[in-house]
Amino acid sequence: MTTHTNDLAVDVRGLRKRYGDVTAVDGLDLGIRAGEVFGLLGPNGAGKSTTVEILQGNRDRDAGEVSVLGADPAHGTRAWRSRVGIVWQDESAPAELTVAETVRHFTRYYPAPRDPAEVIALVGLEAKADSRIKALSGGQRRRLDVALGVIGGPELLLLDEPTTGFDPAARRQFWDLIRKLAVEGTTILLTTHYLEEAEALADRLAVVTRGRVVATGEPATLRERFGTGATVEWTEPDGAARAVRTDTPTRTVAELAHRFDGEIPGLTVTRPTLEDVYLRLTGQEEAR
Repeated sequence: MTTHTNDLAVDVRGLRKRYGDVTAVDGLDLGIRAGEVFGLLGPNGAGKSTTVEILQGNRDRDAGEVSVLGADPAHGTRAWRSRVGIVWQDESAPAELTVAETVRHFTRYYPAPRDPAEVIALVGLEAKADSRIKALSGGQRRRLDVALGVIGGPELLLLDEPTTGFDPAARRQFWDLIRKLAVEGTTILLTTHYLEEAEALADRLAVVTRGRVVATGEPATLRERFGTGATVEWTEPDGAARAVRTDTPTRTVAELAHRFDGEIPGLTVTRPTLEDVYLRLTGQEEAR
């Protein structure tokens, strides 16, 4: 698959959506480059899932301009829909069929589907190809959902909190799968509650709160731009632990080294994490 990294696979300007008196999306702007893994972060009710539904054409918007793979999702044709894959939070496969039967069945919905055996191998389910879906573990069912999301050979894959409920081992196996798809050139939009997941997978991130994007950038750039300085901790000669937050940690360490005339007992220097930045941007610092 050929991608042009200067092109926008998703271009959203001023997106708005209300449900009665509730504003779910309130002037959201978003640009996702072709070929990148893009993370959409935000607390519950921030508007992430509504945005994904609008991008896929499953929900109408009230206002704003939306372009997904060069088309308006509100008027997406069947051919356009075949270029967009999606994996929802809820499982979509029938429990009585086998993995192979299910994947083969879904090829009928696409004009140029991928080879079922190749897709089953891609998601690591070769050994379970003849197993009924009801016999799969939760992580294996999620892998099958991804297989169904990519069987049509999509240029864009939408993943709405795909690892909710996973144990740590299953989550990391899923990350490996997403990285494989990214290497193939698939553009991926990932919504997640897990900051570690976003940092591990995403080329760039957008933080959403109250239906608006409040920050966009690479994870390291967001930490640098919105972090609140480093924390320097040490132990005084009387055994008391001390800590100071500072924008000039090197200077602070140098001053301590001079005062201690050498080694600084219990010295640690901690930089702001992505979680620190996320909590600050979403107004949840006090919750930490």
